[in-house]
Amino acid sequence: MKPKKTDRKGMIMRFLKGSYLYFILAIVTSMLFTVFNSMTPQVIRAMVDSIIGEEPFSLPQPVLSLIEQIGGRDYIRGHLWWVIAVILLIALLAGICTFFSRTCTAKGAEGFTKRIREQLFSHIQKLPYQWHVKNQTGDVIQRCTSDVEVVRNFVSGQMLEIVRIVFLIVFAMSLMFSMDVKLTWVALAFVPIVVTYSFVFYSKISDRFRKADEAEGQLSATVQENLTGVRVIRAFGREAYEIDRFDKKNNKFADMWINLSYVLGMYWGFGDLFTGLQIMTILVLGTIETVNGGISLGTFMAFISYNATLVWPIRSLGRVLSEMSKASVSIDRINYILEEKEEQDDPAGLVPDLHGDIVFDHVNFAYEGLMPILKDVSFTIKAGSTFAILGGTGSGKSTLMHLLDRLYDLPAEGGAISIGGTDIRAIRLSYLRENIGMVLQEPFLFSRTIRENISAARPGADMEEIRRASRIASVDEAITGFSGGYDTIVGERGVTLSGGQKQRVAIARMLMQQAPIMIFDDSLSAVDAETDAKIRDALDQNLSGSTVILISHRITTLMKADCILVLSGGQIAQMGTHQELVNQPGTYRDIYNIQTAQEDQALLAQEV
Repeated sequence: MKPKKTDRKGMIMRFLKGSYLYFILAIVTSMLFTVFNSMTPQVIRAMVDSIIGEEPFSLPQPVLSLIEQIGGRDYIRGHLWWVIAVILLIALLAGICTFFSRTCTAKGAEGFTKRIREQLFSHIQKLPYQWHVKNQTGDVIQRCTSDVEVVRNFVSGQMLEIVRIVFLIVFAMSLMFSMDVKLTWVALAFVPIVVTYSFVFYSKISDRFRKADEAEGQLSATVQENLTGVRVIRAFGREAYEIDRFDKKNNKFADMWINLSYVLGMYWGFGDLFTGLQIMTILVLGTIETVNGGISLGTFMAFISYNATLVWPIRSLGRVLSEMSKASVSIDRINYILEEKEEQDDPAGLVPDLHGDIVFDHVNFAYEGLMPILKDVSFTIKAGSTFAILGGTGSGKSTLMHLLDRLYDLPAEGGAISIGGTDIRAIRLSYLRENIGMVLQEPFLFSRTIRENISAARPGADMEEIRRASRIASVDEAITGFSGGYDTIVGERGVTLSGGQKQRVAIARMLMQQAPIMIFDDSLSAVDAETDAKIRDALDQNLSGSTVILISHRITTLMKADCILVLSGGQIAQMGTHQELVNQPGTYRDIYNIQTAQEDQALLAQEV
């Protein structure tokens, strides 16, 4: 997922809405802090030159009038606590400004970050299914966490720092020019060098930050994938392989940051050299001028203080640009998600009765960048019937159901799918999915109680409805056998349940939906043949009126269907009832003969 260049400024300004006042107050109080902080060198200057020495006060007229009112220079010399009081007052005012600046910054930044997170989560929920398929979960999570945090740090730190630095430079320069013009020009002579050097550094560091961020995303994806697939890793003894795989990505990530640290070290090293040369030059020239009587000692001390104040912000420009570079990369990565088009659901879409016939009319479909998976497929599923689909891996069984549920949209030239005579592309998307229940071979369960998982489709359902759905799915007895019953917490992705229990809980959850169309996509593969038959009998007795679509590799699951479709290579190979297909040569009879020669033979004989 390589980020493209995006409107970074527009993104920041959009999410700053609602926090403007906080940031304005933070900037104002930060500027006031700079003003108050700049008063201390003037107090020291007055102490050295005009209280210890005999130089006239170089202070604003209002301050001079106040000094005269309290007794003048001689009075202050006898009451030095006035000087201490002024310094403490300045420190108090600066401290108050710092408090309000940091508080306002924190409130503004958290509001800014909260809006980004909310927008990201809401947007991700509305992105098409195919977007989720092609993007790694770990990388998406990193964009929503680490990258958001980088942007928050920039907005709350470096963005305000830029404003403060500019104000500080202008304010310090004005004070320095008022004290000694020649020394000020010497001090400023180093500024273009440091600024130019900083921008050259910025241009070189940006791409390195992007690559390091992408490497971190790959690392996060690896960790997430391993935690999710821990059962498979343990079952196949792949721990050593996965550790080695992680180590390679971790080493790559570490090497990138070491390389970054090398570049950063080079920058800070040369930056320190330039800064040291500037301070040394001012110190030498200023000392000569002071000895020769060009400026007073107090003025020189104040000038050195302002020079240090000036040098450090310019020196820290590289750090600000470095953080800006990181933030630019993170903004691009966040915008990669935000700029993806959401799945469109036309509120004016049709909401017809979905109890009608389902018709696939000359359907052709190919996944992006792949060979066609479905080729001119046409068939009809009668309303209220049980329709079965059999086929090998990659034959297009699940794709048919994904198209029916519009997880993928059928292209205009790819034929048509209709329910009750209405093209599904004209049906309101949310309404269509509310009325199509689907259970997958590997169902997803939330890390909540079993009751909450089953009632997810109908949160307000009472316990009797939940237990009824569980009994149809043949899982009620297993649940009541748990110490916590229906209040048993399901582990992450249902890891505390067996494969068959997860499938049956997912079936119960789908039954709560009471949808007119119910799809079982190989959702009985993890249960034994006896439980499979029991569940199917319960479904036959309780789902009258609903259209049931069964996808399976097991003949016993399909044989009682009203019609069985056999797919091969994305095309219809056979279609008919179990008896019709058994009596004709083809894929169905071959699979039937293989399975009847195995353990299911007795059960097959009973059901026929």
